[in-house]
Amino acid sequence: MLEKQFIQILPQDNVAISISDCPAGTAVTETLRTLESIPEAHKVALKAIAAGEPVIRYGVILGYALAPIAAGQWINEFMLELPQTPAISELKANPGYSVQLPHPPALTFAGYRHPKGGFAGTRNLLAIHTTVQCVTGVLNVAVERIRRELLPKYPHVDGVVPINHAYGCGVAINAPDAVIPIRALRNLKENPNFGGELMVVALGCEKLTPDKLLTPEENTPENVITLQECAGFAAMIEAILQMADQKLARLNERRRETLPLSNLCIGMQCGGSDAFSGITSNPSAGYASDLLVAAGATVMFSEVTEVRDGVHLLAQRCTDDSVVKKLAAEMAWYDNYLAGSEVDRSANPTPGNKKGGLSNIVEKAMGSIAKSGTAPIVEVLSPGERPTQRGLIFAATPASDFVCGPMQLASGITLQVFMTGRGTPYNLAASPVIKVSSRSNLKNSWSDLIDVDAGVIAGGESSIAEVGTELFHLVLDVASGRKMPYAEQYNLANDLCIFNPAPIT
Repeated sequence: MLEKQFIQILPQDNVAISISDCPAGTAVTETLRTLESIPEAHKVALKAIAAGEPVIRYGVILGYALAPIAAGQWINEFMLELPQTPAISELKANPGYSVQLPHPPALTFAGYRHPKGGFAGTRNLLAIHTTVQCVTGVLNVAVERIRRELLPKYPHVDGVVPINHAYGCGVAINAPDAVIPIRALRNLKENPNFGGELMVVALGCEKLTPDKLLTPEENTPENVITLQECAGFAAMIEAILQMADQKLARLNERRRETLPLSNLCIGMQCGGSDAFSGITSNPSAGYASDLLVAAGATVMFSEVTEVRDGVHLLAQRCTDDSVVKKLAAEMAWYDNYLAGSEVDRSANPTPGNKKGGLSNIVEKAMGSIAKSGTAPIVEVLSPGERPTQRGLIFAATPASDFVCGPMQLASGITLQVFMTGRGTPYNLAASPVIKVSSRSNLKNSWSDLIDVDAGVIAGGESSIAEVGTELFHLVLDVASGRKMPYAEQYNLANDLCIFNPAPIT
């Protein structure tokens, strides 16, 4: 029997995770002690493992031992050879997949109904979109004046968000992969948190012309300001303020309504992960996801390289052939994208991930997919694509936190739940972000940045279901405007990084 200092996920695992730093000689089981110091969240061998034999956690082969490993020895990233990636050509749907989801304790939230229908907003924001990075300096000055001079007149508007990005010019606008950033920017303007109000600032000579971003009906002087048509800086600022004033007046008329959770779309993401992420924070987020899906909500999870080694497990939860084909296509596209730069999925783990006990991308992936819960996967989206279904959706994005978030926003999320083991102040200006820690000592050191502590699961003080239910209620409170996550309270916001795999000229 394992001592309380260590956690073994499944009986077939031949490693366990240390709950905290432990010196050599620490009891692992009644008959086994550590041969050396084991850092917090790192693995200890539960039995002798010969060279070439598998190292198993989550019941999955993380890799193969490069040299003999003794029982009680510390296992780190330098000791494993990666296994082969699961073959995407063999993925098959599972029409018989069925699971009993937990019973949701609530079915409604207070959101902003969208004038065009579809998902509702959790915030009421004026978004000012841009066609090119060149206008960012002018727009940022204007936004500060809008916040200072105009927002006080409109108490029912939560804020102003400039949609600045690094795309728009100096790019191969007609390259095949340019569809990805252009689609993302087109769909960002439809995010429910923006209330259907459209405002665009263009320069006038960029490649991403307004007609590539807007429909003919939207591309009008009432919605678009072109800076090269303004008589200098003062005129630019004045034009932006005048248009913003009109948009704010209409947004100020919006009010929250009690709506079914079928009107809610949220995202799940993890960053700064550690070996506890797959034990505490991600499984509790997965339980919350199951509660939300059972209540009718739509939940998106992402990060292609962080599901690639578990893609066969996701395929088993797809009940439709078209969903599996789209899943395979997105994996294949990303495999080729990485291969084009002579890297593979092993480039994913960060130094912080490894310091937190994650030896390689396989171990990281097994913990990452836990945030998707157990619900059937009803749809797979290309980067920045908008959903057509409700339920659990895989949105194919890079794993990079500050790229994944904006791409989920383009796909329509209005709130994000973010799990972290190492800690990050990451946040989105256009959507509230709830932070969940995998370890209690992270919550203790970052008490004013972490919203939910899932580390209590590792200590045996709470269960996955209890923390997941707590998170479910917090999602509803934040979505309904009753609470603000810490990062939102401090107005933290990462730069908006749109995924652009196309060439820059």
